[in-house]
Amino acid sequence: MKVVFMGTPDFALPSLCALVKSGYRVEAVVTQPDRPGGRGKKMRPSPVKTYALQEDIQVLQPEKLSEPGFYRILKDIEPDAIVVAAYGRILPDRILALPRYGCINVHASLLPAYRGAAPIHRAVINGEQKTGITIMQMDAGLDTGDIIMQDRVLIGSDDTTGDVHDRLAELGGGLLVSALELIASGRVSPVKQDGGQSSYAHMLSGEDEVINWERDALSIKNQVRGLNPWPVARTYLRDKLLKVWRVDIQDTERRVAGIPGQVLHASANRGIIVQTGSGIVIIRELQLQGKKRMSVEDFLKGNPISDGTKLVPSL
Repeated sequence: MKVVFMGTPDFALPSLCALVKSGYRVEAVVTQPDRPGGRGKKMRPSPVKTYALQEDIQVLQPEKLSEPGFYRILKDIEPDAIVVAAYGRILPDRILALPRYGCINVHASLLPAYRGAAPIHRAVINGEQKTGITIMQMDAGLDTGDIIMQDRVLIGSDDTTGDVHDRLAELGGGLLVSALELIASGRVSPVKQDGGQSSYAHMLSGEDEVINWERDALSIKNQVRGLNPWPVARTYLRDKLLKVWRVDIQDTERRVAGIPGQVLHASANRGIIVQTGSGIVIIRELQLQGKKRMSVEDFLKGNPISDGTKLVPSL
């Protein structure tokens, strides 16, 4: 089977590796153009591009999928399937119609739940206890195509988006190969999605990063782990941005004299204990503006916090 692979970030890499290691003829890899990154803002290739070059696979990086030259290259390849994993753009109809077996998507949720751009983040932020991978036959809609295969993973109460991302990425590679085997053998029976059960995973915005201390302790913990390792939940300590990497829950309901966002106690052995709208959280890892990420013990050595200090959403 001749395959064209379309993907960009780390999530896509295990799927591409699985195709190569399983002997599929990956004729080309399509990935986003190099972007500036790091301190020097040097142009950086995507993880998928880096791996493809190591494997001597042709790399295509069109600025727009509507470019005539790009479509001609795909047509000349005559792919049996186009596999898409977190590529980052919607495919035009003529590309969807090009391969013999169509375009196959590796999506990081149990569709029809969490269609859209940020399914892993939203599942963790919403406190879901499970999620999974869906291998889907792509159509013109946004994650609305027929389901070829699914498998699930559990989300632990302390799992971060990074933890879930890595498990799903590895699961996606294995599931993709299994799905392509079914497709090639003619034994696949796609199942239509129940649109009435669908939900949408909106792209993250700056507002999603801000901790609203009026919310309950469990919601704040889910927000913090759902934004770890990127883009990270944030609040303000005095006049500086404070990123919050990890919190534990001390109490889910208790409301003491403190107002939401108020530090009830701060010490190296107990952590930074903060009142929420309902319940109490303990900050365990944090990062002050201009500083590196650190444990609460290390943080408090150079940044003592008095009881009664208020953490606020904005200046």
